[in-house]
Amino acid sequence: MITRITGKLVNLSEDAATIGAGPFEYQVLVPEFVRRQLQASIGEEISLRTIEFLDGNPQQGRLTPRMVGFMNDAECEFFGIICQVDGVGVKKALRAMVRPVREVASAIEDQDAKQLATLPGVGPAMAERIIAKLRRKMARFALMIERDMPGAAAGSKPSIVEDAYQALLSLGHSASEAREKVETALDNLPKAKSVDELLTEIYRRQRN
Repeated sequence: MITRITGKLVNLSEDAATIGAGPFEYQVLVPEFVRRQLQASIGEEISLRTIEFLDGNPQQGRLTPRMVGFMNDAECEFFGIICQVDGVGVKKALRAMVRPVREVASAIEDQDAKQLATLPGVGPAMAERIIAKLRRKMARFALMIERDMPGAAAGSKPSIVEDAYQALLSLGHSASEAREKVETALDNLPKAKSVDELLTEIYRRQRN
């Protein structure tokens, strides 16, 4: 199984990236939010985290192996989780993921079915199904610091961010309030090494 591909981004279409690696060129399917991140990299070397799936009708014996590419491990993991929801699957998830992971995860965390239902191919019924299955698994994706969160730094571990977020929820803050407070604290303390450091910064800012 191919889990990562590195090479020159030769071409970028609406739904796939063509990557030249050695003497070969590989077609890697990409959701819209990944395609936007790659637009400025045509002709440059890139590295994509990949998953594989079989496309086609097994009853007719026509199955084609395909790869889906992502910018980092978190995006890849999130996509895999979404695909596990009944009625979604890889092809529907590829079509639906037009917004950044953090935005979709936030909508699920906040139980915002109306927002989710605006994604291509995701109607009200499926939005409710996604929320019911995944709401309790979205905290760290909603607080995603790999690319989408301003002020992110390699020293800020996702587990610390999630623990701080969960601590605020337990103190009665709403999901959106908790996210905002943690993000603001990370802007001012990007190299936080513990939950206590983040919570102290949040408390300090609240008093000012």
